[in-house]
Amino acid sequence: MRRAGLILALFLLFGPAVGLVAGCVARSETAAPGHRHESPAAAVTTPPAVVTTTPPAATMAAPVASGFNATDTAWLQLMIPMDERTLPLLDLGAERGHDPAVRRLAARIGKAHLAELGRLRKTLGRTGLPPTNVHAGHDMPGMVTAADLTALGAATGPSFDRLFADHLREHLDQSAALARSEQTAGADGDTRALAAAVERARAAQSKLLAGIR
Repeated sequence: MRRAGLILALFLLFGPAVGLVAGCVARSETAAPGHRHESPAAAVTTPPAVVTTTPPAATMAAPVASGFNATDTAWLQLMIPMDERTLPLLDLGAERGHDPAVRRLAARIGKAHLAELGRLRKTLGRTGLPPTNVHAGHDMPGMVTAADLTALGAATGPSFDRLFADHLREHLDQSAALARSEQTAGADGDTRALAAAVERARAAQSKLLAGIR
């Protein structure tokens, strides 16, 4: 299991806001140069003799539209890059799957993910937050990594199909778990409904994947 597996446990136990902050901290050692997550207090290096007139809240995240809570926004901000980073995996499966059933499944799930991304982005837009990828440079559970794609690109035949299925299954399982968390702890009704739709889609997709094994 990837080191970031702890993040999902925190996510499900205490809610996405805690889990995602923990994720930023846990991966700080491997983040890209210059990419650091610090608390607002830690980021300020004002000399003691200088008095700042800017309230700490002014340096925090953009205001969120009423009706959304931290779980809603954290879920949307994680699901979007999770789906985006799965698309290259699905493209490879559709193009290079050894079993025709793998190619058909990858194409089908790829089309569904594109439609799902449209809904996720639209909902994020309703929150008032910018479409910034707050997880850039992070390999969170359920995200397809560059190393995953490299390994898959080097595989052929039945080995390709097995590796593809393993990566896809992890994505489906993790994103379904996150969707359940959003339904439990989210505040916005439309976002919770979207999470329910994602969970149903993952159940159907997982069943299809199991059918080609």
